[in-house]
Amino acid sequence: MSAVNSYATPQDGQPGPFAIPTDLLIGSAWLPSTTGKRIDILDPANEQVITSVADADVSEGIAAVDAAAAAAAAWAATPPRKRADILLACFHGMMEQQEWLAQLISTENGKALSDARGEVAYAAEFFRWYAEEAVRITGDLGMSPSGANRILVQYQPIGIALLITPWNFPAAMATRKIAPALAAGCTCILKPAEETPLTALAVAEIMRRAGVPDGVVNIINTSDPGPVCSAILHDPRVRKLSFTGSTEVGRILLREAADSVISSSMELGGNAPFLVFDDANLDDVIEGAMVAKMRNAGEACTAANRFYVQRGIHDAFVAKLVDRMGAMKMGPGLSDGTQCGAMINRAAIDKIESLVADAVNRGATVALGGETPAGAGFFYPPSVISNVQPGSEILQTEVFGPVAAIIPFDDPEEAIALANATEYGLAAYVYSDNLKRALQVAERIECGMVAVNRGLVSDAAAPFGGVKQSGLGREGAHHGLLEYCEAKYIAVSW
Repeated sequence: MSAVNSYATPQDGQPGPFAIPTDLLIGSAWLPSTTGKRIDILDPANEQVITSVADADVSEGIAAVDAAAAAAAAWAATPPRKRADILLACFHGMMEQQEWLAQLISTENGKALSDARGEVAYAAEFFRWYAEEAVRITGDLGMSPSGANRILVQYQPIGIALLITPWNFPAAMATRKIAPALAAGCTCILKPAEETPLTALAVAEIMRRAGVPDGVVNIINTSDPGPVCSAILHDPRVRKLSFTGSTEVGRILLREAADSVISSSMELGGNAPFLVFDDANLDDVIEGAMVAKMRNAGEACTAANRFYVQRGIHDAFVAKLVDRMGAMKMGPGLSDGTQCGAMINRAAIDKIESLVADAVNRGATVALGGETPAGAGFFYPPSVISNVQPGSEILQTEVFGPVAAIIPFDDPEEAIALANATEYGLAAYVYSDNLKRALQVAERIECGMVAVNRGLVSDAAAPFGGVKQSGLGREGAHHGLLEYCEAKYIAVSW
C-alpha cells in the first residue's frame, strides 16, 4: 500500500493513527494503478507538492464496479441494525480523529483549521444520522379503492451507486453520499475530486477499520474523469448517480446517465442571495453574514454571494461588514489564528479577479480588498464590493471566494425579484425582525433552502438541495435515504 506518512498530522509532524493511503481502494485491497500513473496533490497555501495518489483508468473503474457488484447481495441482506452499528462506528472513528482529519483537510484544501474542524464534525454527523435512519426504512400497507387487493410497498436498495464529490468539503461531501447509500443497503464507488483525494482516502480507511465490509465502498482517483465515469455509468449494474459540483459538469453527467436511465441526484451550483430588511437587528445580520459569506472562505455552494440590503440600513451594513471582514486574518490554514485560508488553485483566483474587475468596470466600488496579494499560495483577501450595478457578471456567476457584492433595494417586491433573477436556486438568506414578512419572502424565493435570521442552512437532519439549475433530489434527512431506495409495489389478493 502506497501511503503518505509525513503529512499524517501536518501541524506537529507526529504520526497519525495510520499511514494515509494513496492508492485505489478496490474490493479488499489498496491497489496502485495498472498504468503506474500518479496525480500530484498540492498544498494551496504554498503551491508545493504534498504527495501523489494513484491515477485510475477505465479498467480500474470497471474493476471497482466488479467489486461493488460482488459485495452487493450480502450488504443488501445485512440486517438494518447491523448496518446501523457499522455506520455508528464510522461516526465514532471520525470523531476520535477529528483533529488529525481537520489538519489533513486544511493541508490539501487550504481552508482555515477552524473551518476544517467544523467540517469533520458535520461530516461525521451523517454517519450518526443515517445509523439512526437505517433501522427506519419502513414500507406501506393499504387497501386498493376497489377492496379487491392489498397494496404492499417495500423500499429496496436501488443498487450500485457512483458518487462524485467536489474539493471544497472533501470529508462532508463524501459522507453525505456514502452514509445514506450504505444505510439503504447499496454498495458504492466514490470518485473524489482530484485536488483533494487524501481526505476521502483517510475516511475510507477509517470506515474499513469500523467494519465496513470489503467492496461495499470503493475509491478511485482519476485525472481523466470523463471516460472513467462514462464507462461506469454505462455498466448496466450501476443504477444510481449522485454528483456534487458545477452545473456545467452536472449537465454532462445527466446526459451520460440518460443512456442507461440511471437515477440521478444532482447538487449543483448556487448563487445565494442574502436579503436584509431595514427592521433587522444589524448586529445579528453581520454575525449571520460572516457565517454565510466567510465559512470556508466563501468556497461553498451555499455561500451568500449577492447581498441585497434595504436602503435604510445599507450604509451601516456596508461599514460594519467592512470592519468585520477587514479584521479577518488571512494565511495558511494551519497557522495560528487564520480565519481565511487559501483558495483551491490558481484558476479560482483568476475567476475571482475577473468577476471583481468586471464589477468595478461597470461602476462598483471596492470598499475592502479586491486585489490578489503577491507571494506563494493561492490567496485572495476578504473583499467587499458595493454599488454593484445590474448586469455585472458577479451577480450571475458563483464567485466561490471571499467577496461580498452589495446592492441596495427599496421594497420587498424588488428584493424578491432581484433574488430570483438567476438560473440558480440552491440557498437564500432572509433577515427581518418581522417574522411574518420574513417567512412570506422566504416562500417566494425560488430556491430549495432558506435560512431565516441565521447564517447557516446546512444540517444532516434537513433535506439539502436546490431547484432550477441548482440540482435534482435531496441529501440529508430521510429524503436523502430515499434517493438510494426503489419503492416496490406488490399487489396481494385478499
